[in-house]
Amino acid sequence: MNKSVKLGDIIFQNDAPFVLIAGPCVLESYEHANMMCSKLLQIASELKIKLIYKTSYDKANRTSISSDRGLGIEKSIEIFDKLKKEFNVPIITDVHSVLECNQVKDHVDIIQIPAFLCRQTDLLIAAANTNKIINVKKGQFLAPRDMINVVNKITDSGNENILLTERGACFGYNNLVSDMRSLEIMKDEIGFPVIFDATHSVQSPGGMGNKSGGDSKYAPILARAAAAVGVAGIFMETHDNPDKAPSDGPNMIKLDEMSKIIKKLIEIDNLVKEK
Repeated sequence: MNKSVKLGDIIFQNDAPFVLIAGPCVLESYEHANMMCSKLLQIASELKIKLIYKTSYDKANRTSISSDRGLGIEKSIEIFDKLKKEFNVPIITDVHSVLECNQVKDHVDIIQIPAFLCRQTDLLIAAANTNKIINVKKGQFLAPRDMINVVNKITDSGNENILLTERGACFGYNNLVSDMRSLEIMKDEIGFPVIFDATHSVQSPGGMGNKSGGDSKYAPILARAAAAVGVAGIFMETHDNPDKAPSDGPNMIKLDEMSKIIKKLIEIDNLVKEK
């Protein structure tokens, strides 16, 4: 079983060329988003790969109550509309409640369910009912086979446009471990397109006391391992200045390093899929 999910001329399929999902962790301003989107599209065009622009209007699960959460939904959907009009770029963003699904559905192309919320039945049903593509991040606390129950909640609600994202498993002590078997299990036993989230997989949840840490130098290594397995998409958060980013700076890849990293991923992807 090897299902595909289509978005215009973009095809998510485990044995097709991978789709890049990239962008900054949180939406900071229209000006910053415009710059990031423009440069990522330039990279994608030069390397002849498909891009989904990723950014979040609200980081609702920050470690500390004082952490920056983003611009909020109202300001952000206006920026999403501007980006889509200017660049004609598909956008993915997280939702955190049933209400938010309907608020964002006309402004984005893919609705993402955060890992911590991947078992929330009402949220999954509400997302499914938008008829958008739903990207579900596998919870850090779930085995890959557990995702079949998540998938069933969406398909039983009438939506077959599902992506499954691996972002590491948590064993406590502020660390995540990526088991590459998870990618193959979800591909073979569940069948929907599988995405690998390279940057959140090197996150250290709560590792800096009142905020999460991370080690971005390992993200390209894990991305290459996932490409060697063969996946439908690679998810990498990136920023022009990660040290100054309001969220997830330690695990984001520097924007000026993305092209070199993606070139290597394409080489591996082509080899594995015999293109």
